[in-house]
Amino acid sequence: MENAFVVTPMSQNFSLEPGKTYNGSITVANSGSATSDFAYKISVAPYSVMGEGYDADLATMSNRSMVVDWVRVENPKGTLKPNETAEINFTITVPETAPAGGQYASLLVTEDAEAASNQGVKVNSVFEIASLIYANVAGETVTGGEILENNIPGFAMTTPVKVEALISNTGNIHQTATTVLEVKNLITGETILPTGQDDGRHSETIMPETTRRTEYEITGLPVVGVVRVSQTIYYNGISSVEMKDVLICPIWFIVVAFVVICGVIFGGIFGIKTYKRKKSARKIT
Repeated sequence: MENAFVVTPMSQNFSLEPGKTYNGSITVANSGSATSDFAYKISVAPYSVMGEGYDADLATMSNRSMVVDWVRVENPKGTLKPNETAEINFTITVPETAPAGGQYASLLVTEDAEAASNQGVKVNSVFEIASLIYANVAGETVTGGEILENNIPGFAMTTPVKVEALISNTGNIHQTATTVLEVKNLITGETILPTGQDDGRHSETIMPETTRRTEYEITGLPVVGVVRVSQTIYYNGISSVEMKDVLICPIWFIVVAFVVICGVIFGGIFGIKTYKRKKSARKIT
């Protein structure tokens, strides 16, 4: 069987000082729709990212994942009945020699296959969920970075329309980049973003000494039309504004328009030729 367990929060931030100890916790829940008990185990792993797409790396240790050795989970194993939850406490003991700057780790929650087997539960699929720890250690911290790209396409054949940005962090602590999107249908005058369900605001964490490409898909757009898109990015005390009118024209519309135009052209040519033939026939008679 496969247990659809839930872990919260998915991430949390800590401001740390050398020589001090901090407390934290996560909650693990066994889904109410589960048909059996859920035996879990928790381990501490490093957390970093790879490439501009920010693929998670939960295996590679670095000078930014020293916090892994500072974390102690008080109750790393247990069993939950369906619809039952457990609070998992942990401590972060920061050494006096801890370097200033960002430190990152993950609390990996997974099925304890051995315990489940002992309980007579057949496990067909074991997966893990990571609750991330973002920590900044006090000291000589450095903030730096810039908005390298702020891109909105001018033409799209399909919806949703994707907007992008490229943001760098040259400092030694993580920072937050906030993107605000505004979208208006230029034909109907309708405001598409912000709406009551989506305020058009998104926030992303930019890790130290990395460059991140952010992508957002704008939904609720017309199948055919023109929309005005504005993307404003706030980061590291600076802002970048890009505004562009986006023509949305699917391939089928282009084909239909081409056929119609060709029909009009050929119809016009045929009409002219027919008129000339009739005119010539009248002259002969």
